[in-house]
Formats: sequence, C-alpha cells, structure tokens
Amino acid sequence: MTADRSQPTRRVVALAALGVAGLLTVLGLLLVVAAFTEDSAIETYTGRAEADVVSVSFGRTLVRFQTPDGAVHTPGYGVLYPEALQEGQVVRVEYDQRNPELVRVAGRGASLTVLPVSTTVLIGWVVVGALVWWLRRQGPLLLRPIFPRRIRV
Repeated sequence: MTADRSQPTRRVVALAALGVAGLLTVLGLLLVVAAFTEDSAIETYTGRAEADVVSVSFGRTLVRFQTPDGAVHTPGYGVLYPEALQEGQVVRVEYDQRNPELVRVAGRGASLTVLPVSTTVLIGWVVVGALVWWLRRQGPLLLRPIFPRRIRV
C-alpha cells in the first residue's frame, strides 16, 4: 500500500481553513457584541444634535456637531452606522454625553450589524466547508492522529 504524500499538506490546509473560519466567527461575534455595547452606552446617556457630514470614505464617515456646552466635536473614528450619508449633508445624531466621541446616526442601531456579519460568517463557513469537502474527496484527511487518544492504564 503506497502512502499518499499529499495527505499531510491536505490535512494542514483543512485545519488552517477551519481555524480561519473559527477566527472569522469569533471576530464577527465580537463585532456584534461591541456594537450592542456602544449602543447601550449611547442609550444610557443620550445627547442629541444636528451634525454636518464632513467627510465620507470607505473606512469612516466623519461628522461635526456641537454639544450644549458649546464644544464642537468631530469624532476621529467617525460616526456609527453611516450608510447612505453624503458629504455636506446635515443629519441628526445621538452621542454618549460622557464621551462625545461615541456617536451614531439617530434612529440607527446595532441591529444593523447582525445581517452583514452573519452573512459574512455564513459565506466563510460555506467556502471552508466546500474546501474541506473537496480535500476529503482527494482521500482521507486523518485528522484524528493529530490529537491522539490517551491510553488509560
């Protein structure tokens, strides 16, 4: 019986793909939890203002707004949930009065993150599942010997 020389490579690729999918899942969960945590902070100490959209880019959308104490804020990380905003637009925002750097577009919340994150995680697992299925069709992956069973004496 001849040994399949590609078996260790296929096993490593399968384990790496499963690891990447697991990491993607954990990061997705952390993103959703962070969104709900930030929304909770805003809802606990809500401040409201009109904001000018200063800049729109792929990574962030910057807004400028004034708080009741007269301070003007332009959060460096941008506004949360900026879909469909355009430069020069005036929008209502809600912010955390204790930390005006934490600001979101009024009426939008963390629930908007659930669908894109879950879709991304699902697509990741489908791709990894297809890859592992294809690798298994090439021959057994023998993942079990990597984690040997303990022999009880």
